[in-house]
Amino acid sequence: MGSGVHNVMSTGEKARVDWVDIAKGICIIFVVMMHSVLGVENEAGARGWMHPVVAFAQPFRMPDFFMISGLFLGLVIGRSWLRYADRKIVHFFYFYVLWLTIQFLFKAPGIVAESGPSGAISAYLLAFIQPFGTLWFIYLLPVFFVVTRLVKGINVWLVLMIAAVLETLPIHTGWLVIDEFCSRFVYFFAGYAFAPAIFRLAEWLRQRPITALLILGVWALINGWLVFTPASEAFAAWIPPEAYTSGGLGGWANVPLISLAAGGAGALAIVSVSALIAHMAQSWDVIVKPLRWLGAHSIVVYLAFFLPMALARTVLLKSGIVTDIGTISLLTVISGVIGPVVLYWLIEWSGYGQFLFRRPQWAHIDRAPAPRRALASAE
Repeated sequence: MGSGVHNVMSTGEKARVDWVDIAKGICIIFVVMMHSVLGVENEAGARGWMHPVVAFAQPFRMPDFFMISGLFLGLVIGRSWLRYADRKIVHFFYFYVLWLTIQFLFKAPGIVAESGPSGAISAYLLAFIQPFGTLWFIYLLPVFFVVTRLVKGINVWLVLMIAAVLETLPIHTGWLVIDEFCSRFVYFFAGYAFAPAIFRLAEWLRQRPITALLILGVWALINGWLVFTPASEAFAAWIPPEAYTSGGLGGWANVPLISLAAGGAGALAIVSVSALIAHMAQSWDVIVKPLRWLGAHSIVVYLAFFLPMALARTVLLKSGIVTDIGTISLLTVISGVIGPVVLYWLIEWSGYGQFLFRRPQWAHIDRAPAPRRALASAE
């Protein structure tokens, strides 16, 4: 697997990495959008014009994020367990504990008021086995990295088949790690297993922009129909509850098996869009540069967007300056994306607080330098 990925990337490497960063940038915007829009609508008790955008992206938002996360794993999966654990477990554990604590400092007063100090302590400790708030993604990634390492000697198609069955089954244990693992692992493993094919597809589409646009147009129509057409009563009964809480409208795209196909197709659509944008980098520089930067620093946005998002939502809803729910949602999305970027730039400018986004030396268990050919995206 690893050599296949490396061979594919050796030609036109920069362009391909560019599209990966663009794809990650698109994904992180969609993630912030979901939390921002649904948060505003929940507080306001009404939907705005941004909800259809969230609903359209719902089938592929997280599948694409996980698929992209698995793309470069083939480059590093053969490392020693010490280095692998340092880069793929300890790395994310450090940021999870740090930002769990930061988020908890803001939420603890409310928990103490409702459940007392013991309730707050219990909630904090529980977060080590039941991921807290928006941080579940970086909690789950190390689990995926470990499981993929353990099964890498097993037939790829067998693993994919089992993962696809898990995605389709109505598994609702109440434990987020188990439920989300079953729902998402198939996309992560597909990104790892099919990385060479995905890179070849992106390159093929980059060289055929008209064909790519036609394919994307057909996909958008199909995805839109699946999202906005309500499933029949018999099939709607199989739609999992989390499909609604993540912005779904109860359409055919949320029905098991169809959701698997919609997630895979949507993830590949984002790959296609990103490859096209990278191809037109010079003429679309004003769009490409910000997307590429956001993708390269997606963990910065993911870790820190909760605070500017919450502040913007509260101020906009309570001030009454803007009354349209959709516009409030859009402004909250913008705040959630820009806020972490401003924080990052302030840290870089001042030199203080770099531990928030960069793992300090004491938090490493493997101090040896990483090989230069293993790209930053693989880390």
